[in-house]
Order: sequence, then C-alpha cells, then structure tokens
Amino acid sequence: MDDSIGIESLLKDDERLARDAVSQFVANEFMPLIIEAYERARFPEELIPRIAELGLLGLTLPEEYGGSGAGAVTYGLVCQELERGDSGLRSFVSVQNSLVMFPIFQYGSEGQKDRWLKSLARGKTIGCFGLTEANAGSDPASMRTQAKKTADGWLLNGSKLWITNAVIADIAIVWAKTDEGIRGFIVEKEFPGFSSQEITHKMSLRASVTGELIFKNCLLPAENMLPKATRGLADALSCLTEARYGIAWGATGAAMACYDIALNYAKERRQFNKPIGSFQLTQTQLVDMWAEINKSQLLNLHIGRLKEQKAASVALISLAKMSGARSALEIARHARNILGANGISLDYHVIRHLNNLETVITYEGADAIHHLILGKYLTGFDAFT
Repeated sequence: MDDSIGIESLLKDDERLARDAVSQFVANEFMPLIIEAYERARFPEELIPRIAELGLLGLTLPEEYGGSGAGAVTYGLVCQELERGDSGLRSFVSVQNSLVMFPIFQYGSEGQKDRWLKSLARGKTIGCFGLTEANAGSDPASMRTQAKKTADGWLLNGSKLWITNAVIADIAIVWAKTDEGIRGFIVEKEFPGFSSQEITHKMSLRASVTGELIFKNCLLPAENMLPKATRGLADALSCLTEARYGIAWGATGAAMACYDIALNYAKERRQFNKPIGSFQLTQTQLVDMWAEINKSQLLNLHIGRLKEQKAASVALISLAKMSGARSALEIARHARNILGANGISLDYHVIRHLNNLETVITYEGADAIHHLILGKYLTGFDAFT
C-alpha cells in the first residue's frame, strides 16, 4: 500500500526494520502455506520455531525475561504485518504475548517469571488464555468456573470455550471464581483433571487452533496462582486491553491486504473494453477503503505512542479495536465485491480475510461491548447493567 500520508516519516528506524522483517517472513514463508492450512483447518505449527527466532514472542518484555524490549509501536506494526498474512497467525502471536506472557510478567511471582517467560519467548512452551465460557462471553463476571482452596493448593472445576491455542498449549492462564474473588491461575497440561478438545467445523479463523478447556477436580499447586492478580476481573480485563491493542493493528493489516488485492485487480481486470478501475463506482469503493485504512493507521500509531508513555486509556484502545475491526470488515466486503466471482476464491485471499474478520469484530470484546465501554467513558453512565 502506498504511503501517501507519510506514515514512514513517523516511524523510527528499528520500527521499520521489525516491520519489514515480519513482512518478508509472511510473504516468503507463511503465504505459501496458508491456502492449504486454511482449507485443512490447521495452524502451521512448523513455523513456531521461526516465529520465536524472529523474536516475535515476548517482543515488548525486558531482555532478562527473554523479550526484546521493543516499544508498543513496534509490536503494533508486527501485528499489522502478521495479519496481512492471516488473522490466525496474528492471533497465535497475540495470545502468546498479550494473554499469556503479559499476565505472568504483570501478575506472576519471580519464580513463575523465571520458570515460564524465557521458555514461552523461545516457543518451547505454548500458552492459551481461559476467560470465556459457553454462558459467559461478553459477561465474564458470570463465569461458573470455580477454584476451591484446599490443604494442597486449589481444586479447579469448570470449562472455558472458544480458546485460541487450546489443544496445542502447554499451559493455560485460567480465571476462576474463588472465595477471595476472581483469581488467575497457571494450569499445566499434565495436571490430572485438565483436558482440552478442539472446536471443528469453523468457517472463520480456520488456520487457528480453537478449543475448549475442561477442568474436573483439577488440583493446582498453591504456587500456580498468580499472586499479584488481586483486583479480580479487572486484572483479567487488563490482559484483554493488551490484546485489543494488537488486534487494532492486525485488523488494519488485513484491510491493507484486501485493499492492495482489490486495487491491483481493478487495474488489470477488463470489462466493457476497459479496466474496471476506470469505473466511477469502483473508484468510489477504492477511495473509501484507502481513506479508512489511513485513518486507522494514524489512530493506531497515535495510541501506540501514548502507550509507550503509559498514557493510553482503556477507552482509546477500545476505540481502536472497535473502529479498526469494523472498517476492516467493510473493506474486505468491498474488496470481495470488486473481485466479483474471484472474490470467493482462496487463490485471491480476500474471502479468507473476510471470513476471519467476522471473528475479529467479535472476539476480545464484541463491537457492541466496545460501544458500551466508550458510552460509559463519554457519559459517565454504566449501560452494561
């Protein structure tokens, strides 16, 4: 995509280098696999060592814990380029970073950090995040999963649904109700009473592993509770805020991919003896797509700079996720329309992005939930209840 509004001039050298390295990885190593992976509904796990080698896991964490110490804008640009490839690829990296490594770093003990973070950064350990349940999606406070204190630790019972990485994860960050409020736990896959199963027959995020986590009298050692997660649901939601930031950038990346495909197609595809890009209706769609992408890029970049100054509010991040996912979905629909029948072919990639974005607009806070977050921010009135 062109840089008509000068985004390049607003980036630092190391940010451009990270973006370009991920862009090359996606183009050269991921894209040759994605059509087959999407059709077979599998995540290309063979790329995990390479993803780790590029330093994409734990990207913003300090080097002492296996991270790269990168800034928020670098992380955002990485998410953008990963989702130019596929939402499933960005989801894998996003979950590992924002929903597994972040809570361990933020709320874990030094022992937990030492045990898990470097292994997660190297891709030797894969994690997932268990908050959503079958009857507790947009209302996580109504979760039924419970952890009871015992002489030996904690006894966990319940289940979590729609969990990215569920069946390939070595550990799960699980949120459960206790007598002390909602608390976070590190659940290891070897623990008796812990199992997972994959969700099949998905038509969206097919190149991503999604499943259910099941806990039946699963005994957790006392030291597997996140000791600094003492604010209840607020701590779980803080992890979602981290994830939503990356999703905003990722959705923009998917939109950019769809726009580039549609623009190139419009220049080459001929009907009525001329390129369809010469038609007014086609140009109108392309201009609208281009304008929305530029606005999303600028908003993401601004929030990234604020985040680096620890000044990015929850409301602003909700704004970026809400508006970015919505505009990306609309852009994908315009692109599919411009491509006509070819728009439903995986060879052209647009339908894959379109299907994925139907999930992106829902997960980590549905569109309506972000409206309510922002409505409360604007009016001071809580409309959730």
